[in-house]
Amino acid sequence: MQSSTSAADSPTPTAAVPPLTPQTLHTSSTHTAHYSPPPTKASSSHPTHCSSLSLSTCHIFNLSLRLGTVPQLWKTSCVVPVPKIPRPKDPNSYRPVALTSHLMKTLERLVLAEFRPLVSSSLDPLQITYQPGTGEDDAFIHRLLFLISFTPHCNRGNILVVPVDGSHWVNLKILLEELHARGHNLTVIRPSTSWYISEKSDLYTSITIEMDEDLEHFLDGSIEEYIRMQRERASLLNSFKCIKKSLSMIFQFHSLWSEFINQILDDQNMVKILVVSQYDLLLTDPAMPSGAVLAKYLKLPLVLYVHWIPRGEGHFVLTPSPLSYIPVLGSGLTDQMSFIQRIKNKIFYIFTLFQQNFIFLPIYDDMCNKYIEGGCDVISVLQEADIWLIRSDFVFEFPRPTMPNIDYIAGFQCKPARPLPAELEEFVQSAGKHGVIIMSLGTYVDALPKEVTDEITSAFAEMPQKVIWKHKGDPPSTLGNNTLIVDWMPQKDLLGHPQTKVFVAHGGTNGVQETIYYGVPVLGIPLFFNQYDNLLRLQERGAGKIIQLADVNGHSFEQGLKEVIHQESYRQNIQRLSRLRLKDE
Repeated sequence: MQSSTSAADSPTPTAAVPPLTPQTLHTSSTHTAHYSPPPTKASSSHPTHCSSLSLSTCHIFNLSLRLGTVPQLWKTSCVVPVPKIPRPKDPNSYRPVALTSHLMKTLERLVLAEFRPLVSSSLDPLQITYQPGTGEDDAFIHRLLFLISFTPHCNRGNILVVPVDGSHWVNLKILLEELHARGHNLTVIRPSTSWYISEKSDLYTSITIEMDEDLEHFLDGSIEEYIRMQRERASLLNSFKCIKKSLSMIFQFHSLWSEFINQILDDQNMVKILVVSQYDLLLTDPAMPSGAVLAKYLKLPLVLYVHWIPRGEGHFVLTPSPLSYIPVLGSGLTDQMSFIQRIKNKIFYIFTLFQQNFIFLPIYDDMCNKYIEGGCDVISVLQEADIWLIRSDFVFEFPRPTMPNIDYIAGFQCKPARPLPAELEEFVQSAGKHGVIIMSLGTYVDALPKEVTDEITSAFAEMPQKVIWKHKGDPPSTLGNNTLIVDWMPQKDLLGHPQTKVFVAHGGTNGVQETIYYGVPVLGIPLFFNQYDNLLRLQERGAGKIIQLADVNGHSFEQGLKEVIHQESYRQNIQRLSRLRLKDE
């Protein structure tokens, strides 16, 4: 589906659309061999001639809306706007040509009979070219512009959205805002226990499904336990425990989300509502692919908003992925691998297949066999998706094959930084030449274990920079005077501030793309999922440095900060990536 373009964003006519000239107008309006009294109804050929005027008329009207000015002749006479120059830039770059030809005479009675009753209340009695209520030319223009204004140039969609909660929703919501601004109708299916997806919104209509399990509290407890396990010293036993806990946590989350869709498909009234709503497509995040199963059930075109899926990185189910130079998610490898590293990569790939076939996908395959006539497997459903909107690009990713139905949208949520709130701006400016360090561990982690927090704050206290730290809970005992603890911060606006020197982050997809856009080097502390792989790509390009959670102490953290701040290569490399990203846009 093509996205609709608003009037204010309508582009200028291109070379593919020839400009309307007096000669073409004359040819169009005098195609008959003789003149006759105006008929009471228009002939079948006249809509064709009217359509030839629509692009020029629409373009000048859009320019008027955008610039807030309307040429006087355009307001007081029935004209065709003809460009004075090859590339008109404003409404006054057009000259008016009166429609006094056979075409206008033919339409006159139709206008009087059909349009004037509809627009007579809108006629302006102060205009001097006609008497109130008798300006058929004005009536025609008024009605034509009304129709152009409210008739889209391409289809406005009726879109069903099945999102994933948390940071995935934060990013997806920005996409929904753009779709809403272009006139699309959005319906979002959400669980009653959602902690980010609001039930009431100006952007969308929500369908709320009752659920008993609180996803937020489930994740809080599971992630806290997993982080504590990572703090233990590396050993084969501890690595096995971390893997087991990670798989258990993800399996439970998939089970909860599949139950969410099961409730929809088991409710015949809900299914009937979804069917009669006649949605044009379903947009979903396949990190939890139950939304794709719903699209298959409803026989809707499927658009995936994706970075990773239960099997790992999204490309692996859609494109050729040679393991000799494409690292598997979680392997900790780059595209430059030795023979031994390639063997390691193959082992990780086999492990991801094991996860896929024996842990995660059976949940969704059971859904497919239960609800889809003839059965199917969820990987096939994902492969059949019409469009993949992948939240990455090759400024960030290693080289790899791709497919024509993949659209890379990395960093689309980033905009030029806005001014900071007054109190925060004052704090930032008080840092002087030393600048500011900002720290955030994303949506899912409110605070690290106390001993880690104390080590980090003691390191911050030794730095000459000011620090803004998104942290919930009790203030650390070693908190220095240079550190500001906040529950929330305008992360993108801080990253775009010239005083920001380094971003201490966990390596989430949103944060990594934002730090590339704003050109701020990263000191990364990966915690779970794909965060290490994200940070590894920055480290490989010399734009960031990784410290494992098990290795974080006051000394290592302080040394990491000083290295990223004082070695100019980190800032130069991240700003080079930023320039590449902006050039690609």
